[in-house]
Amino acid sequence: MSGRACLLSEYEEEEGWPCYFSESVAELLADPQVSPALFSAIAALSVEINETRGGVSGHTASSQWPQQRRVPLGKDGVLGVAEYVVVADAEEPHCVITRVQVY
Repeated sequence: MSGRACLLSEYEEEEGWPCYFSESVAELLADPQVSPALFSAIAALSVEINETRGGVSGHTASSQWPQQRRVPLGKDGVLGVAEYVVVADAEEPHCVITRVQVY
C-alpha cells in the first residue's frame, strides 16, 4: 500500500458521520423567533455528534434503545434537551437529531 493510500485510509477511519435534522428540528432552527443561544447549542451539538459518531459526552441512552440518546442543551441543560438517533448499521452510518424539547 502506498503512503498516500495509507494516509487516506487512516483519514477515512477517523472521519465523522453526517448528522441530519428531523423535519421538526429543521423547522425550529428556521424559526426567526428561536433564541440565538438555542440555535447555537443545536448547531454545536450537530458538530459534536458528527465528530464523535454519536458518542457525545454526557449523553444518556436507554438499555432497551441504546441507539436513541438524549443530551442536555446549554449549561446544565438550561435550554432544554435534544434527542438523537445513531444509525450505525446503515450502509452509510449517520445520526439524526430527532427532537428538541425547549425549556
